Amino acid sequence: MMINIIIDGKKIEVEKETTILNAAKMLDITIPAVCNREVVEAYGACRLCVVDVKDGNKTKMVTSCNFPIRKKIEVFTQSERVMKTRKMLLELMLSRWPNVNLIKKFAADYGVTKPRMVHPLVDYSENACILCGLCVNACSEMVWEDIIGFAGRGENRRVVMPFEKHYDACIGCSTCANICPTGAIYMTDIPNHPADATRIDKYGMKITEQMTLLDDEQCDMRGIGTAHLTQIMNDYDLLPTTNYKYGSHKEADKLHSDVFKKKYITQGLPDGCWLGCTMSCAKAAENFELKTGPYKGQKVLVDGPEYETVAGCGANLGIFVPEFVIEANFYCDTYGIDTISYATGLAFAMECFENGIIDKKITGGLEVKFGNENTAMEILHQMGRGDGFGIIVGQGIRRMKKIFAEKYDLTDEQIQFMQDIGMEAKGLEYSEYVTKESLAMQGGYGLALKGAQHDEAWLIFMDMVNNQIPTFKDKAEALHYFPMFRTWFGLMGLCKLPWNDVEPADNAETDEPAKVPGHVEGYVNFFSAMTGKEIDKQELIRQSERVYNFQRVFNFRLGYGTREHDAIPYRSAGPVTIEEYESRAERYDKQLTEKWNYDIAGKTSKEKRDYLREMREKDYQHLCDAVYKRRGWDNNGVPTIEKMKELRMDLPSVVEVLKKA
Repeated sequence: MMINIIIDGKKIEVEKETTILNAAKMLDITIPAVCNREVVEAYGACRLCVVDVKDGNKTKMVTSCNFPIRKKIEVFTQSERVMKTRKMLLELMLSRWPNVNLIKKFAADYGVTKPRMVHPLVDYSENACILCGLCVNACSEMVWEDIIGFAGRGENRRVVMPFEKHYDACIGCSTCANICPTGAIYMTDIPNHPADATRIDKYGMKITEQMTLLDDEQCDMRGIGTAHLTQIMNDYDLLPTTNYKYGSHKEADKLHSDVFKKKYITQGLPDGCWLGCTMSCAKAAENFELKTGPYKGQKVLVDGPEYETVAGCGANLGIFVPEFVIEANFYCDTYGIDTISYATGLAFAMECFENGIIDKKITGGLEVKFGNENTAMEILHQMGRGDGFGIIVGQGIRRMKKIFAEKYDLTDEQIQFMQDIGMEAKGLEYSEYVTKESLAMQGGYGLALKGAQHDEAWLIFMDMVNNQIPTFKDKAEALHYFPMFRTWFGLMGLCKLPWNDVEPADNAETDEPAKVPGHVEGYVNFFSAMTGKEIDKQELIRQSERVYNFQRVFNFRLGYGTREHDAIPYRSAGPVTIEEYESRAERYDKQLTEKWNYDIAGKTSKEKRDYLREMREKDYQHLCDAVYKRRGWDNNGVPTIEKMKELRMDLPSVVEVLKKA
């Protein structure tokens, strides 16, 4: 709802609940405020922002920083009464904190040079605490810790930790020090001894403020964490269901983040992953009563679930039950089992069961079908105990394919079917994204050094949704840059989520929004300030490139690291079954006609599916060619000696290995 108001004779239309202070900023009208920062809730501590508000025949003085506009009003920011009040306030402040630069500046602006009174608690320090409350609010609202607060009243009011003693719960995040306008709070013990702590604080506070201000409208990481992706993936046909057959499901709304947020996930708690992180994306379900297993009947705290767990243990198994997802999350953590490998591996076993490759005799009497939550949970417990069919599932998809092929009387067609639907690459199970319509993401999985996970390159939206990398060359560039940049986070021991899960407000206007250049600059400054060694963004990539290529050489030395090991299961690239093709027939028919000029008239679904497969498999090989070239590797995917020389990694032992390529 929009409301028309007048400020100092200027008309403006603003949204309901906009504060007078923010409305004035829109008109370039300056109102003084010591205690106001956009990142924390305003509460009018300093009173300097007072204005007169005329509402009908009545005029009253209010603090503009926290006065919400709810109806038509007229505001006067420089009336005689307002100016007199501000001068009196500044005189009082100057009498107590005469040497604080911020107070002196505001006082000078209003012609106050010397107070007429002497405050009994005068503090002559240039860095005196002026009781603005920004640190208290920042600790509570930005970090969700409430470590510091106000004590005392009137002239005895002060900022303290509980019982005015050091509180071990303080994590030393420095948010309070960074938001303090006078320097009254500062860090005295920085254990990792950065070369330039002030520079680190500058960029750290920048990302902290962005997270606080922008997260609600971007990804809601502070509210639900990565689980916000569930509905987005379903909307774009990217949510894996029934072993990646399809990308959406009519019951997916049962797993949407709002369900977990409203009913299960505790809100407003500090991050349990990285102390002091304002993103606070590590979530937990408290007092969750377990229904199965060794802890049945106990109420426990469950760390999660994240998106991968919701999508994998939920949609990909055909189980749209939040309680099952949370319980599976708990027992995977308890048994030390990765939720992605459990879910993707079990989804493969379920499809094998439903297609007659394995049966009850092999599974120990279990109906290993999609949607069977009791069986899914029992297999998880078997994996934890090391017995039953869980022993086989627990070995992962690559070994399951080998076991099923060697021990059971399978046809060549069944063995090929397993290869097509077994969602693993380099022995690692796929994380939870349907990649059929994103060639770049297929490469992100297949060309990753350590197997099919999205840590190296999450390119689905760039490629499929936004069409930012349409050519093979564009995709190859993305599959060079992003794996290198993401690898850098691992080398530095940093989380990559603050890089692109909250973006600067103007990010879309930059030349390369997918790279989030404002944050790349921040990481360059972080490294330089931490080490004292100045680098640029090119050197940042170079650091990773050296390690990345060395890892590839090491893989080659072990008998891997070549084109054949960059292969992907066909379901990653396209529809394996007739049923899959026909479920998206309009899409596939259009691609066959427009992209490959294939005449679909009179063709059966099988003929169209087979031709589509031929074309998509060729595309993947073309992509490999382009990526190898961009990375400086030979046609078999091995780094060249010239590339290693360029990176100054041409150690004798490395060159000796590469001579065998």
